[in-house]
Amino acid sequence: MEGEARPGAGDATTGAGAPEPAERGGARGVAAVGRATGRGVNSAFLLARRAASAEGAGETGLSRLIELHAFNAAGDAAVAISLAGTLFFANPGEARGQVALFLGLTMLPFAIVAPLLGPFLDRFSHGRRWAIGGTMAFRAFMCWLLADAVASGSLYLFPTALGCLIASKAYGVARAATVPRLVPPELTLVKANSRISLSGVVGAMLSAPLAALAVSFGPEWSLRYAFLVFVGATILAILLPPRVDATDGEEEVSLTGRREKLRVPPAVVFALRCNAGLRLVSGFLFMFMAFLLRQHPLPGWEHRSTILMGLVIGAAGLGNTLGIAAAALLRRVNPAVVVVVALVADAIAAVLAALLYGLVAAVALGLTAGIAQSMGKLSLDATIQRDVPDAYRTSAFARAETLLQLSWVIGGFLGIAIPLEVAGHVVPKLGLGILAAVTVGWTLFVLLRRGGGRVEPVSAT
Repeated sequence: MEGEARPGAGDATTGAGAPEPAERGGARGVAAVGRATGRGVNSAFLLARRAASAEGAGETGLSRLIELHAFNAAGDAAVAISLAGTLFFANPGEARGQVALFLGLTMLPFAIVAPLLGPFLDRFSHGRRWAIGGTMAFRAFMCWLLADAVASGSLYLFPTALGCLIASKAYGVARAATVPRLVPPELTLVKANSRISLSGVVGAMLSAPLAALAVSFGPEWSLRYAFLVFVGATILAILLPPRVDATDGEEEVSLTGRREKLRVPPAVVFALRCNAGLRLVSGFLFMFMAFLLRQHPLPGWEHRSTILMGLVIGAAGLGNTLGIAAAALLRRVNPAVVVVVALVADAIAAVLAALLYGLVAAVALGLTAGIAQSMGKLSLDATIQRDVPDAYRTSAFARAETLLQLSWVIGGFLGIAIPLEVAGHVVPKLGLGILAAVTVGWTLFVLLRRGGGRVEPVSAT
């Protein structure tokens, strides 16, 4: 009859257009998960901010630099994820010659940063906020251009990618030279550097899933996401505290004036030599083990070579994070002792890997190399920040980064040059034995030459 309600018609709970109970329950579950996730992210963010401001870092402004570095690492992670399948190693079967070309290309940013940008930033150290902000803004611009280049396959893909790398290295040396101006009395330089590095690890970990989600729509979208991150980083750089630009007690250097050459302090020379050995081991391990484990997996891992590579190379990444965390937690760290212990530990791990080659030995070598490299680098940074005057500090960092990258490249070249087979037989112990011999020899050289030898100048006129 007219006016009677037909079964199911217009029923708010059982009508055809109404959601089923299971659907309503699912929607409530999703909403609950969303709210819980939001609360978790908010709590984690507040906890991270409190940790960044602890021990006087909030009062001096170091906490702002820590937050800025997290943004920097987040943007770098997005760029790396976007380019991973576009620019470098798109084909997992890359020939050794192409990998060698890649190793050579990694030196190009340092060829510009060391002789040009380092001295330039030193001459204008009173505008370091704008210098750091400029590197961020330049990377944002390059990411926007790079996104268009990736989408269209344009010829300016490589120049824009190189521009991102150069700006990233320029930021690194400018940021490292700025740290001593912001370190509170409660913190040592090693601990301050480790806290900054740890924020970079956290920033990259949080950014990587977002970048991976963006790249699923196309590699250009991850780069556009990176553009937004670097825009935010530019604003954070400009908002750094005024003491970043303080020049009280510092030497004024004119644009056309001449600067006397600064002799590198012996402690810096010693730390550089130790870190050069650590980087050589890292470069060798990455390249040699990547080829070895892909072409000749360990017994029982023949059909799981990718997982095997992930275990060994991933152990190095885990070690790097553990080294940063350990330096952040230790109350007092002597940089001169740390670099020696790190180099000796690498030498011992290389010898054991050569004698006892297997999964455990390879993972132990990767883990040791990661811990040693991170703690050695933090100690080197602290030594330069402590012993090199501010007027030359950026140049010192630029040249140190160039030397360390060169050491990594030499290790990588050595790793791809050593044959994996001799007379038709796989001999992984040959390559690892050469690494052990080189590492032990370099360790002895560094320890015997400690405090001696000619001291090179940091900066030319």
